[in-house]
Amino acid sequence: MIEGWVTRDANSLLQPMQPAAFSRSLPQEALPTIDIDDSRTFQPIEGFGFALTGGSAYLLAGLPAADRAALLEELFGLTEASVGLSCLRLSIGASDLGWRDFTYWDLPPGTADPDLARFNLAVCDPEVVPVMQQILRINPAVKIIASPWSAPPWMKSNGSFVAGSLKPECYSAYARYFAKYVAAMRENGIHVSAVTPQNEPHNPKNEPSMVMTATEQADFIKGYLGPELRKGAPETEILCWDHNCDEPDYPLAVLGDAEARRYIAGVAWHLYNGSPEVMSKVWAHYPDKKVYFTEQWVSSHDDFMGALRWHTKNVIIGTLRNWSRTALEWNLANDPEYALHTPNGAQGALGGVTIGATIKRNPGYYLMAHSARFIRPGSVRVDSSEVGQLPNVACRTPDSRMVMVVLNDSDGPRRFRVQHQGAYATLELGAGDVATLRWNVASATA
Repeated sequence: MIEGWVTRDANSLLQPMQPAAFSRSLPQEALPTIDIDDSRTFQPIEGFGFALTGGSAYLLAGLPAADRAALLEELFGLTEASVGLSCLRLSIGASDLGWRDFTYWDLPPGTADPDLARFNLAVCDPEVVPVMQQILRINPAVKIIASPWSAPPWMKSNGSFVAGSLKPECYSAYARYFAKYVAAMRENGIHVSAVTPQNEPHNPKNEPSMVMTATEQADFIKGYLGPELRKGAPETEILCWDHNCDEPDYPLAVLGDAEARRYIAGVAWHLYNGSPEVMSKVWAHYPDKKVYFTEQWVSSHDDFMGALRWHTKNVIIGTLRNWSRTALEWNLANDPEYALHTPNGAQGALGGVTIGATIKRNPGYYLMAHSARFIRPGSVRVDSSEVGQLPNVACRTPDSRMVMVVLNDSDGPRRFRVQHQGAYATLELGAGDVATLRWNVASATA
């Protein structure tokens, strides 16, 4: 028996569907069929989630304690009643969604601090650590990926938080800065699972930002960051690139450096340009390297269902079908005025939730409710056939259930079948419907 949950519009959210029974009788009616072959397995799933920006943490920390506890339980709890978020991205220093530019090691000109005595994890965005600690008390297994938007300006070619590049003579100090950050987080009970050397290394327009070429990234990893983390934080992995799906040559160049490659666990991707299929093309060259999808935003100007459909098709279905182990949206929470951003930072970034006088649940929230709630860490993607206008992805969960996220990407209702182990079930979705289907593996074989 297939049970399902469907979102049809902003007023019909994650509603239970009529269950569909499996039958071993050969169907007479010709319908498009999604064939599930769970003998063909692909990548494990490590988690779904958002970025916990400084602004997000500030808004969460500002809630009354009982309201904050209830919301975090709803988002990160381990029961099926929760959304089940299981992965978060943190910024090492400021992102563009916070009060101001800063790093954890800002020094006055001419100051020498070889031992990082002035490193200060609480210099700004002080709510990040306590909110993160509260989340980990709810779910200690949340995976954390951390990325810097900029090196400390004193390390950069232009001395600014915006644009510029890392001065070669500062490579060693910057690697120690990463190691100090990981150690300081660990002292606060927060394990950073992976870091990327630079958020969006080809984006000099953001605030903060820093440019880093592929050659510079490979040199920094192989000569400095890799050895430093291997020595002081061997359980923290390094992911290269962390930018869009339109420039495969960058991660291929970094991974093409054999010395750098030995320190790199995988590649991180965004989707503001390009298509998810590029992730598979890079993976095909280095199939021993992991794939992570780490950022995509929803704009405040986006239509609710238009955003949910696009992100379901691309961020969930598209990335998972192209080897990603995670699917992360940008920005967990925003305020109603979208006021929390640096002067040239992203304006109108719609979070998973909007925190004001009330809490509003946005397209990103329901995107995760359709995926993270049902596909928990430890699941594995299995083969599901591609059917026109029915994009889908299927996973087998640790408790031996099949979960499929499917979208009717057509302008009218679609009847279709799911075939698993010789049994068939017939379902119907309206135009644009987003659905999550689930069944016990045994129910298709009975």
